[in-house]
Amino acid sequence: MDEKIAELQKMIDESHRIVFFGGAGVSTESGIPDFRSQDGLYQQEWNYPPETIISRSFFDANPKEFYRFYRKKLIIKGVQPNITHKKLAELEAAGKLSAVVTQNIDGLHQMAGSKTVYELHGSTLRNFCMKCGKSYDIDFIAASENTEEKLPRCECGGLVKPDVVLYEEGLDDKVINGAVEAIANADMLIIGGTSLVVYPAAGLIRYFRGNHLVLINKSETQADANCDLVIHDSLGKVFEQIKVN
Repeated sequence: MDEKIAELQKMIDESHRIVFFGGAGVSTESGIPDFRSQDGLYQQEWNYPPETIISRSFFDANPKEFYRFYRKKLIIKGVQPNITHKKLAELEAAGKLSAVVTQNIDGLHQMAGSKTVYELHGSTLRNFCMKCGKSYDIDFIAASENTEEKLPRCECGGLVKPDVVLYEEGLDDKVINGAVEAIANADMLIIGGTSLVVYPAAGLIRYFRGNHLVLINKSETQADANCDLVIHDSLGKVFEQIKVN
């Protein structure tokens, strides 16, 4: 492990346009569970798998059940950035990292200080009325549990929708284009905390043409064989050992 950390440090030291591509494993170390995980009580509480509930057709047909799941599984209060978020922000501030491309929707990269963040799947921190477009914060969504209808309604009467990309919805073109450009221009790509099974997001790594392709994930992925360095461990254990020069 020490040899792999030393190799990673050397790659970071000689790189100047690093891009970090991250998934759920980045945020689980801040106490945010992967919403796809199904604990022992799952089937007793939900009648549908999470991918069904977090889909546009389900949102349109069953908004009350959608928001019951959303408030319980995707609104996590009191979470803070972990060492991975903080170290990435340090690398950006030092002029080493050019962008973070994330599949997460929690806003923790920005909270840690990262400036250039491409949120492929949107953010729970942004919400908008589907009728008039007025913006609302995450607390408004959480508080809707206490309303008679149990739905977040705008003052105009419209339903307020989180600015997250649901299944069956397309990714934002501007975000995708920015992420592709960042990856294509990177001299180092670090893939972290993702199993690379959610498309089209996972397909973005094919645009990388740089020098060092690194993967840090607890379990094996389909991209392991194509990487210059693979570390099967938690992101926190790895990044706490990295020095920002």
